[in-house]
Amino acid sequence: MRVTVRLFARLRDITGASELARDIAPGATIGAVWRELAGEFPDLAPYERSISSAVNADYARMDDLVREGDEIAFLPPVSGG
Repeated sequence: MRVTVRLFARLRDITGASELARDIAPGATIGAVWRELAGEFPDLAPYERSISSAVNADYARMDDLVREGDEIAFLPPVSGG
């Protein structure tokens, strides 16, 4: 299945791209997509417990299933002041 992964802020800086196309196995979860990216870009790994994720602009959990054509977004924690 082909999906689009959108990355924001520090995650975008680490990968050097705000958007990546990826082929994933049927039945994959958002967490599986994240772990695949972290394998390719090891500096992403420390963010796993603090990121938010969304599928097609709706917040989603890491154990939610991904479908063909989905747009998955990973957002790092936001600090304010």
